Amino acid sequence: MSGVAVHFGAGNIGRGFVGLILHRAGYQVVFADVVDQLIDTLNRTPSYQVKEVGLDSSEERVDGYRAINSRGDEPAVIDEIASADVVTTAVGPTVLRFVAPVIAAGLRKRPGGADRLAVMACENAINATDVLAEHIRSQVPDAEWPAVAARAVFANTAVDRIVPAQSAEEGLDVTVETYFEWAIERPPFGGDEPSIPDATWVDDLAPYIERKLFTVNTGHATTAYHGFARGIRKLSDALADDVVRAAVEGVLGETKQLLVAKHDFSDEAQQAYVDKILQRFANPYLPDTVDRVGRQPLRKLSRSERLIGPAAELAERGIRPRHLVATVEAALSFDVPDDPESVELQQLLRTLTAEEATERITGLKPADPLYADVLAVLERRVGRGA
Repeated sequence: MSGVAVHFGAGNIGRGFVGLILHRAGYQVVFADVVDQLIDTLNRTPSYQVKEVGLDSSEERVDGYRAINSRGDEPAVIDEIASADVVTTAVGPTVLRFVAPVIAAGLRKRPGGADRLAVMACENAINATDVLAEHIRSQVPDAEWPAVAARAVFANTAVDRIVPAQSAEEGLDVTVETYFEWAIERPPFGGDEPSIPDATWVDDLAPYIERKLFTVNTGHATTAYHGFARGIRKLSDALADDVVRAAVEGVLGETKQLLVAKHDFSDEAQQAYVDKILQRFANPYLPDTVDRVGRQPLRKLSRSERLIGPAAELAERGIRPRHLVATVEAALSFDVPDDPESVELQQLLRTLTAEEATERITGLKPADPLYADVLAVLERRVGRGA
């Protein structure tokens, strides 16, 4: 047993990816979540299965975990953090500020002579651990912060595994793709990294984060939004559609151009990565839908995210990202009533001017080189929603 790992977020990604990898590493995983039924089910169920599907399918049992309701029993979570070896999150970037206070309290309670706590946010966002650390910092008085900070190591990560929506009949069992990558920056640990054999330790995480975000996440969203526009439900079916496939390949060609120029990936290596990603998206064994992958369009259309982010950088380099801009337009048509951000997006399109919508939705300013192209898209969309 390697120790204790407290993981915030006991959903499908938490159980089927991060929790699984920590379990494999020998940690006793303590899941923390606010969903009463999920915590109750975990506590009365001794194990669950992770089903990896693809050409080489397999199943793996996860057991020996515990679960705590972080809203109903916050003191118990604080006690766990005070003595844990690792804390991870898979709650979504916007939720990090809500888990920060309990992590801060756990660090403040941690004995001064204890080993440093490895804190790693495993989110689909650039430098999510830095964001989490800032939220934690805001919870600690200035005079205490140096001592509290010395009790933790904050390390950014890049995570990659497709975990589709699950059938309610599966219970705690999770279906995932066979491929995964968990890259963690090495320097913050000063040579004393925690034992996580399935992790990839890297000296410079930035290229890995952007390669994943601007290839996997950008490609995933592109498939979803163009698939939705074509009336296709299943993600793998969307990629099999010639029109959608061409749109996705066009977008990934543009992001490849940016990544090769910015991070010195070779053209051949990045194309091989793109080809692998397209093969993963086409996996017919994953029951993923365009509705699930396209959810939260406002976050995905924001300034530093997977569509506007690379498009803006290309525009700044004098390259017109027409495929990415076309995907932004497809995303504006995403209208799924049970996704609150989709509902809000359509409301904004009905009520704002094109200029207001461009800045509100994408964060672009008139001085940005990409602004004119995106404004032209919004001028076609405002006043009528989807």
